[in-house]
Amino acid sequence: MKTTYYCILFLTVSLFISCNKSDEDENDNTNPPITDCAGTLGASTDVLGYSILEKLPGIWNGPVTSPTPLGSFPEWIVDFRPISAAHISAKNELDSLNDIFMSFFLVKHDCSYKIAFRNGGGFAGAIRSSYMLIDSISETANHYYYRFSDPVSGGNRVYTEIIFKDDSLKMHTYTNNYNTLSEPETHMVWNADLRDNNTTQAAINNFNFPQKVLIRNFTNSFDELEEAVFYNALGDEPFPEGDHPYLGASTVNISITNPATVDQLKKILIIITTEPLFDGFNFQVDNLDYRSRYVLLSAAQQTSFEFNYMHPGNYYVNAIYDENNDGNFSSGDFMNSSFDVPLTLAAEGTTSSNVVINFEIP
Repeated sequence: MKTTYYCILFLTVSLFISCNKSDEDENDNTNPPITDCAGTLGASTDVLGYSILEKLPGIWNGPVTSPTPLGSFPEWIVDFRPISAAHISAKNELDSLNDIFMSFFLVKHDCSYKIAFRNGGGFAGAIRSSYMLIDSISETANHYYYRFSDPVSGGNRVYTEIIFKDDSLKMHTYTNNYNTLSEPETHMVWNADLRDNNTTQAAINNFNFPQKVLIRNFTNSFDELEEAVFYNALGDEPFPEGDHPYLGASTVNISITNPATVDQLKKILIIITTEPLFDGFNFQVDNLDYRSRYVLLSAAQQTSFEFNYMHPGNYYVNAIYDENNDGNFSSGDFMNSSFDVPLTLAAEGTTSSNVVINFEIP
């Protein structure tokens, strides 16, 4: 931060002097032109962590282990796609109160260019978003390591390690639990495999992704803060979800005609895939790898759900009234008889789909 201060001071003083020079001094070359302390961003500029943008695109799936109240779960599916030339994101819901929006993008900070990691969402209804900037990288033939930490409080507060090997990804986040621990401990570990990298290709081609383009200038974004964490006031943070480009929203409307009586304690699972799950009446279990978004709702709670900050594209929607509470397609559950209801979302657009649960799975 001291380097940034001196750069700004130098720029201010120089501008003051230049404004007081007479016209006859305009061609005086004794003072060289001022250059931004980070230099000009171009194709040859060194951007710390830039290669992670090439490794993230695709649908990833794997188990999460966590000591948090949210707990561990057997699979977490994340559909990372570019949303601009140097920006990639993914949104996920667990239920109506818990969701997460992750994005990685190119920023300027401390007189250098680097990749930032924004991690935000709703946790039991409370909104939180945190920012981490890359501070360490190690790349070998088949092992790529990236570490992101809080730009204000550093790794003593929170940091995330991301490791790629072959078609696997490991994300390990550490935190000192809001400064209640002497040093950070595991917050969550996600071990995932790449299930699909074809769906993201349209966005890659659209933006010629990745390119070295500045997405946000974070030079003064965290001044006067104790940490780069923002609570319940997304408008005050440096890059709120609403400012992220290209994404849209899809509303899925649910009606249930079978079973005739709905048990309000049951759950409804909405699954959105990029490939159809059914070939006629045949369930294509392998196509579960193409799940992009999904949410588990109370049967008493929702007749519709909006998937916001969603990637443009073509999708298929299926919904399950989960009679046996296993979170899957099972005999005795009820679902839509019109399998794979189509849904198409345009960039920065809105769309909707109507799904009728009326068919008992034999």
